[in-house]
Amino acid sequence: MSVLTEHLTLEEFRAFEQSRLDGPRYEYWEGKAVPKAMPNKLHARLQQVLLDLFETVGYSSYIELELRISPTWQPKPDVAALLIDDDEPYPTKPFDIVAEVLSPSDEPAEVLKKCRHYQELRIEQIFVFDPQRRTARQWDALAGELKDITTLELTNGNVLPVEDVWLALDKKLKKTNL
Repeated sequence: MSVLTEHLTLEEFRAFEQSRLDGPRYEYWEGKAVPKAMPNKLHARLQQVLLDLFETVGYSSYIELELRISPTWQPKPDVAALLIDDDEPYPTKPFDIVAEVLSPSDEPAEVLKKCRHYQELRIEQIFVFDPQRRTARQWDALAGELKDITTLELTNGNVLPVEDVWLALDKKLKKTNL
């Protein structure tokens, strides 16, 4: 992960992002501009699948929406979902769910750091999906680690088997010939 090491205020970070027309997207991490991994087609399709599945079970869901909950850390999770949406253009309150989709360039230590930050923002459920290995993990706040899961037991009482995620992904991939 290549980080712009110069300390930026939030305003400077926003101006930096506005000045960029192409290339990687960045997140604001404690005064630094940290690039998001460049997603490939598999990554992007899984984002769509997760968005659709969360919507199907009653959540309002968004792809790479900037969370403006903290003045020092403003991530853009791959998918974010909440039960009760508001009219704010950028979220300023914790979401119910964030899901990160791993890219080949993601570093495990950075993924764990991101999960800890989400926990600090009071995100109730944090999921990490690996489309290459076809695994899903959930952040365990008490243990401070990611744990393998076979079902997503959601805050609204719905349960999504992880197998359904991969079946939906395969269906979407077959439809698009990826």
